[in-house]
Amino acid sequence: MLTERQETILDFVRAYQAAQNVPPSTREVARQFGCSQQGAAKHLQVLARKGQLAKLADGKWGLEARVVQAHLFDAPVYGAIPAGRPAMQEQDPEESLAVDPAVFGVSRPRPGDFWLLRVTGDSMTGAHILDGDLVALVRREPQSGDIIAALVDETTTTLKRYLREGGRTLLRAANARYADIFPSRLESQGVVVGVIRRHVARAA
Repeated sequence: MLTERQETILDFVRAYQAAQNVPPSTREVARQFGCSQQGAAKHLQVLARKGQLAKLADGKWGLEARVVQAHLFDAPVYGAIPAGRPAMQEQDPEESLAVDPAVFGVSRPRPGDFWLLRVTGDSMTGAHILDGDLVALVRREPQSGDIIAALVDETTTTLKRYLREGGRTLLRAANARYADIFPSRLESQGVVVGVIRRHVARAA
């Protein structure tokens, strides 16, 4: 049985290895979790003793390829969604991306319940969602404070924070340059559960 700390480190190793095709070094694990390299190495060795990791050919502690693949899910990428002023938007699948839904707190999603959207615009920068990012979404009812892919007045789509204030529903940007939106009709197309900074991850 793993401790909460070990589960967190294992999730990081799994996500890093899925994105980079190699496991993280002890230095990268130490930097991620704010510990010494010696401390990171001990955590990785404990995970290996518990059968979660193995020492690979390059000397790093990671998951064997078959284990990594077993946790991946082909998430469809449905076009772009504006993180700015609402715009007419058709969401056509562009591609699929193999990701581990567990990294986003999603376990064993069914097809259609977990997907990605590419972000355009700067209205959500205060929520660390940047132009060009991919956001991971799940299909569930939103709660006040959630960031959602919103269909506004049956015609336009946007990525904003969903809020209920004073009995009214509104959409709020995470950038002071953008005014609140008070839709007459609002449909949540999905709730954001995570962000993939794709260009940064591939350059690491």
